[in-house]
Amino acid sequence: MQTQKPSVSLIRATSYEQEALRESLTTLLEPLGGMQAFVKPGQRVLLKPNLLTGARPGKECTTRAELVYQVAKMVIAAGGKPFLGDSPAFGSAKAVAIANNYLPITLELNLPIIDFHGSRYQTVNEDFNHLLLCKEAMEADVVINLPKLKSHAQLTLTLGVKNLFGCVPGKMKAWWHMEAGKDANRFGEMLVETARAINPDLTILDGIIGHEGNGPSGGEPRPLGVLAASANVFALDKAMVEVLNVLPEQVPTLAASTRLGLCPELASIDFPHLHPDSLKIDDWRLPDKLMPIDFGMPRVIKSTFKHLYIRFIKEPMSAYGKG
Repeated sequence: MQTQKPSVSLIRATSYEQEALRESLTTLLEPLGGMQAFVKPGQRVLLKPNLLTGARPGKECTTRAELVYQVAKMVIAAGGKPFLGDSPAFGSAKAVAIANNYLPITLELNLPIIDFHGSRYQTVNEDFNHLLLCKEAMEADVVINLPKLKSHAQLTLTLGVKNLFGCVPGKMKAWWHMEAGKDANRFGEMLVETARAINPDLTILDGIIGHEGNGPSGGEPRPLGVLAASANVFALDKAMVEVLNVLPEQVPTLAASTRLGLCPELASIDFPHLHPDSLKIDDWRLPDKLMPIDFGMPRVIKSTFKHLYIRFIKEPMSAYGKG
């Protein structure tokens, strides 16, 4: 039985102006079957943007509200019931969304904003059997992943796979940074297993204006003029490292997905619009220096987090169902 080739739709898009953006998204999704190929009437649809921080509005650290607005309207037109969800490392999803101009769109479309700090699921992977994901993400009928294209001081790049780390409850994130220590390979594998467990139905990457340099928040905006979409988040990430002219082995999530046999070769991906070669740039700025995964936290802080993790998360874990 022949396996269908993954398809990654890549187009040039240079504007967040609403009419132009709507046309761009329609063109982007058309070869994938349009939004109706992913969303059926009555389904609850999680829109998972990158709501990193409210501290640097205008620096392109988060997925643009304009893009989320147009995607939400497409979901509604397909009969779906969209809601926003994320788990920022600092602050609430609602506060970060408001700081980044999401309030008007949430009011107009009556979009709920869910903080992923509540009920948790345990994943079933043996290597990460104490990794908990948010129930709200696992129980959504459809997951639409909306990453922002960024450089990242620990993981080289933030793309589709990394954005799904937002489905890990906030305080669990700190534990996983420390659990991985300075092992970027293990952290990359954890991110890949998170993405595989959530299995997003559609990923749409906001690369109209990216964030380069010392990301995920300490860099600067960089107009790139690219939108990307795929039902296969690993194929999308593979295509984007080609666009940015970054070696896949430099990006722990790409290296891990390749080791695990999840990342397709470029030649095996269908590109119905543009090929990465026609979008390739050679001056995307990566972080000046890669930092350790665990932030170099003092030993006493690590010890405290470990104690809290064992007491409040690991021991009561049997109370949760398996996702």
